[in-house]
Amino acid sequence: MAPLHSSSMSACSSPLLKDVIGDLDRHSYVALLTKLIGESEYVQNNPPKYKPKENRVARHVLDVLLPLSTTPNNGGGGGPLVVQHITNPKYPERGNVIAEYPGTGDGAVSFVGMHMDVVPVVNPKDWKFNPFSLSVDGDRLQGRGTTDCLGHVALVTELMKRLGETKPKLKNSIYAVFICNEENGEVTGIGVDMLAKEGYLDALKAGPLYWIDVADKQPCIGSGGMITWDLKAIGKQFHSGLPNKAINAMELNMEALKVIQTRFYSDVPPLPEEKKYKYATPSTMKPTQWTYPGGSVNQIPGECTISGDVRLTAFYSPTDIVKKLYAYVDDINAHIEDLDTRGPVSKYVLPDEGLKGSVEITFDEEIIGGIACNLDSRGYQVLYEATKEVIGYVEPYADTGTLPLVRDLQDEGFDVQLTGYGINDVYHADNEYCLFSDMKQGFEVFVSIISKLEEDK
Repeated sequence: MAPLHSSSMSACSSPLLKDVIGDLDRHSYVALLTKLIGESEYVQNNPPKYKPKENRVARHVLDVLLPLSTTPNNGGGGGPLVVQHITNPKYPERGNVIAEYPGTGDGAVSFVGMHMDVVPVVNPKDWKFNPFSLSVDGDRLQGRGTTDCLGHVALVTELMKRLGETKPKLKNSIYAVFICNEENGEVTGIGVDMLAKEGYLDALKAGPLYWIDVADKQPCIGSGGMITWDLKAIGKQFHSGLPNKAINAMELNMEALKVIQTRFYSDVPPLPEEKKYKYATPSTMKPTQWTYPGGSVNQIPGECTISGDVRLTAFYSPTDIVKKLYAYVDDINAHIEDLDTRGPVSKYVLPDEGLKGSVEITFDEEIIGGIACNLDSRGYQVLYEATKEVIGYVEPYADTGTLPLVRDLQDEGFDVQLTGYGINDVYHADNEYCLFSDMKQGFEVFVSIISKLEEDK
């Protein structure tokens, strides 16, 4: 969506700044990305099986930036960058890096969200190449994390490196925030949530905040909220040859979930605003996992759990939806005998034994709200113009993929805008890759953004 206002001063980026900073250097970028992808096996994030050590990635970022920093006791070379390595003491191997290129004024431009963890590789044998080692095939850079999000970590590191090397005179301070713990919410208080809570991001309110963790070189103007749920059914276990004496927890759970989903889609319909923001889908609720305690095939289970998630467009409140889901379950339990059954002896009540089946729903602690970016802000206007200038066209989009804390940051007064330069089709997928040409254009967009905001009075 085009911004409502346009600035004649922003017709093109400053040739001086572009000429000073130059283009993304392929040799330098690939060399750094090779090191980062080489760590990807150790930063897979899905506890308890995969416990990432993001400082393995952070140390490569620090190796590039500290020699250009003002921290001589930590390897700095006298400036101009200000570099901080921030770690929660309880998780000493899981840190964040903030790099600042100081400007002469009070303004700020920040690039945030480049995370140093990755999703796990389920089976490396399913890949066409080694997922944990960068392979180069012409323009294609292949390996776990190239698109999500180590490719962006390397990209913004190279941007800060060029600023530190060329030292252009800027009014606005430029910030880069590399974070840990984006891919899994089981552990909290160590990543961007900690940085925001402890005030490390306060200075970023002085200008637009660009969250660099989406794909396809276009502005993402809306993201999704997420609620992760577990629906547990409790029945009565019995021999499958005597189903009249059992309450089949699997049948109970399936029928209960059907009722819950039907009511959800009635109460949470598509909204007109979703069309304006070009959301790919409306809000959804669906199962994704099924578990039960175990037993033989001739046992009717007395307990089972269906797990899944709710994905919401930015225009619904996750806390309101949680209340609705609790109410649906309470109503089901109050009228358990009214649920549809499956066959002549399927039932959820055993009157002679005084037994009733029941369902209960629980939610993960982390409930995330979606974001609808401010399309009237200067931050969006500049992103739109820079994208059109470099990429040649602008096609904003929205989806119900979830990004941590962006809604909280927006609510706290940050002008949050979303963009990225990976490949959407390989997000969290096998055979992940990015294109150097896309990252090179991303570098140009960043330089254009910085330049256009410098032109503001």
